[in-house]
Amino acid sequence: MEVIWFVFFAALLAGYFALEGFDLGVGLLLPLLGRTRETRDRMVAAVAPYVLANEVWLVAVAGTLFGVYPLLEGEVLFGLYPLVVAMLLSWIVRDAGLWFRRRLDGSAWRGFWDAAIAFGSLGLSFGWGMALYAAATGFESPPVHPLGVLLGVVMTLLFALHGWTFLAWRTPGEFGGTRSGRALLGTGLVAAIPALGVLAGAMPYLLGHSAPPATLNVLSVMVLPFAPIMLGAQIWVWRTFRPGKDAFRFPSFF
Repeated sequence: MEVIWFVFFAALLAGYFALEGFDLGVGLLLPLLGRTRETRDRMVAAVAPYVLANEVWLVAVAGTLFGVYPLLEGEVLFGLYPLVVAMLLSWIVRDAGLWFRRRLDGSAWRGFWDAAIAFGSLGLSFGWGMALYAAATGFESPPVHPLGVLLGVVMTLLFALHGWTFLAWRTPGEFGGTRSGRALLGTGLVAAIPALGVLAGAMPYLLGHSAPPATLNVLSVMVLPFAPIMLGAQIWVWRTFRPGKDAFRFPSFF
C-alpha cells in the first residue's frame, strides 16, 4: 500500500508541475510578450479555462502529503515557513490579478493587475525551485542557498518555456511560433523532471515514513475513488478548449 500511495503522490506532483507550470509560464511571459493591452488580454484568455482545474492538483498534492506522510508536515511547514508563506502570498497575488484585472476598464487598472500576475508567477516559480532544493537535502539546508537560488532560476526558465509552448499550441502563430500537442507534452514532462528527481531520491525515506497501514487503507477508500473524477474533469477541460474547437470561448471573469 505504501508503494501505491507513493506512485499516486508522484503522479499528482508531476501533474501539478506539468499543468500549473504553463499557467505560471504564461504569467512570467506577460511583460515580455504582452506589449499591448490586447496582447495581454489574449494571453490571459488563452490560459483562463485551465487555471482552476490545474490548481486542484496542488490541493490534492497538499492533502496527500499531509495524509500519507504526516511526519513531513512539521518539516515542510516549520522548516520552510518563510518560503511557504512567500509562495502562498505569491499564489494569492497571482490569482487576484487574474480575477480583478477585468473588473474595471482602464489602462492603469489592467496594468497593475497584469504586473501582479507576473510578480506572483515569478514568486511561485522561483519558490518551487528553492523548495525542491530544500527537500532534496532533507530540509537540512536552508532554501536560500546558491544551489537553491540556481534551481529557482532553472524552474522559472522551464516554466517560461512551457508557457511559451502552450501559447504556441493554444494560439498558433500569435506569439512567434506554432507547436503541436506533443511538444506541449514534452515541455510538461521537462518541467516535472526536477520534482520527480527529488521524489526518486526521497523514495526510501517516504516509504519508511508513511502513515500506518490502517490509515492508508482508510485513505484509499475515501480518496482513490475520486481520482478518476478529477482526471475525467481535466480531460473534459482539455477537450472542450482545445485549439480548433471553441477556441475563443473563454470564461468572462478572466
